[in-house]
Amino acid sequence: MKFVDEAEIEVSGGHGGSGCLSFLREKYRPKGGPDGGNGGDGGNVVLVVDPGLSTLLDFKFQRRLEAENGEPGRGKNQHGRRGRDCVVRVPPGTIVRCLETGEILADLRAPGAKAIVGHGGRGGRGNATYASPTNQAPRRVQPGTPGEHRRVRLELRLMADVGLVGFPNVGKSTLIRRVSAARPRVADYPFTTLVPHLGVVRFAEDGHFVLADIPGVIEGAHTGQGLGFRFLRHVSRTALLVHLLDASGLSERDPLADFDAINRELALFDPELAKKPQVVVANKIDLVTSPEALENLTRRFRKRRIRLHRISAATGAGVAALMREVGRRVRTARQHEAGSSAEAVVEHG
Repeated sequence: MKFVDEAEIEVSGGHGGSGCLSFLREKYRPKGGPDGGNGGDGGNVVLVVDPGLSTLLDFKFQRRLEAENGEPGRGKNQHGRRGRDCVVRVPPGTIVRCLETGEILADLRAPGAKAIVGHGGRGGRGNATYASPTNQAPRRVQPGTPGEHRRVRLELRLMADVGLVGFPNVGKSTLIRRVSAARPRVADYPFTTLVPHLGVVRFAEDGHFVLADIPGVIEGAHTGQGLGFRFLRHVSRTALLVHLLDASGLSERDPLADFDAINRELALFDPELAKKPQVVVANKIDLVTSPEALENLTRRFRKRRIRLHRISAATGAGVAALMREVGRRVRTARQHEAGSSAEAVVEHG
């Protein structure tokens, strides 16, 4: 299935039905009172989260969503039926943004979460509702109001616990293949990964987390260079980042300089991203030709009070210990988030 993480669509709530102008006319009641019923409300355009979806592909072919109009009122005090809602499924992590104002209308995360993005109009009142002791034959009715119409942008942000970041070809795809059932392509050329991949990683008998392999970030990514900010937003919901570096020395790049460059891009894209806790990992230790260079790299990170984890995603060396550490930190971060949310509820309750 093709991965699509953004789409622009047009939504229209149903129009409300008009109220009815009618008077009761029966054989033995030739001058009956007003009996015009109310119009039905228009239906809403509703988005609902379906955990079985992982892409916005359907919206590339379904660019207009319309709810049903409400029925007009009828005589004999019969009210019009309410219009049917237009209910459309979206993947978890979908943000709905108004194109005109830029306002976020909904942030849909939990399975089953719903949001009305196009409200239906209200049904008009029939003349029966205007009857009074002083006006027993009202000829006044109310038309239905139009439904809400707007253009919205859907943005998908992956619901992952851990984001795997680093320059192209540092071994991110190899690592996610090693620790989960995800099967991204692996090859020795830039941007092997063209779409994010999610993998479920078990780190203990009762523990697991979702790991997102984000396509390679390069300098200038925050402005759209390379694969650009199209994928950077997918790490915004993560509790933790695993920052992968190539320690083999074969690329002739400086891992510490790469580390700084990636963090600059994260900060320029979203300052909150740069504040996320990181587990820094030196990969490809099986290809290291100079153990002294690896020790020197470890000391350089230690001077910054950063622990450098050493692994080989290809052979599996050090990977199990790394996943246990990542799992422990994810669990701690999620517990902290839950505590903060509970405090917020108490403060605003």
